[in-house]
Amino acid sequence: MTIKSRFQKFFSRATPPAIFLLAILLSSYYSIHQKVKTGTLIITFINTANGKPVVLRDSFYVNPFGERYNITKLKYYISNIAFTGTQKWKDLNGYYLMNAATDENKVELQLQPGKYNNMQFLLGVDSMRNCSGAQTGALDPLNDMFWTWNTGYVMFKLEGTSTASTADLKRLEYHVGGYKGENNVATKISFDLNSDHTFQINEGEATEIVIETNLDNYWRGNSDIYISEAAVCMTTGKLAKKIASNFSYLFSIKKVQRIP
Repeated sequence: MTIKSRFQKFFSRATPPAIFLLAILLSSYYSIHQKVKTGTLIITFINTANGKPVVLRDSFYVNPFGERYNITKLKYYISNIAFTGTQKWKDLNGYYLMNAATDENKVELQLQPGKYNNMQFLLGVDSMRNCSGAQTGALDPLNDMFWTWNTGYVMFKLEGTSTASTADLKRLEYHVGGYKGENNVATKISFDLNSDHTFQINEGEATEIVIETNLDNYWRGNSDIYISEAAVCMTTGKLAKKIASNFSYLFSIKKVQRIP
């Protein structure tokens, strides 16, 4: 029996609800297997302090209070990236670890063509993933960004030394974490792209957004963070929340450009 004759036989016997259900299934199959047209978006994070790129171990910087410091480690999580405009798009399963020790602090996404005028992401890891047990990839505990199942992920880690530090070995260690209730430090970052940085995603083309993470704003924003008063933060709580209150000031869009 041919496929055509089988369909004729089915429709001659099928009830209207069955025909309706088949139509839905065929439509779903077509939607799933239809090739979605996309363009590439690359988000590049660059870390700076005192107007120059962060260089681990070999450079010294001065915070807004005149305290001199160097950096030996800088890591932070970016997740829940979302865009709105003529299209809406959200990266539901993307968790990315930015690490100043590597050169590739990039996120590559596939977006539907359109004009986008708002961008959001979460600095940190949402509560759901903090409670999801052992994980892999960027969220692998081997990345040295995880405390315990009870306290969850370190959202932002900054380590180094400073002559202003009163800790042993003049160290500074900021392991900023916490996801429960009032101790939650994961911070939503939002950019209005309408003014200078509205961008268009075109099918088959690549666009890059360069985001500057400026550590000068780590020390001052909603709160003043003095190394001389608090050079170490290794637990959830009041100090971590105070530091996190400055997170929204860390990021700015440096440029948006088409990649040939």
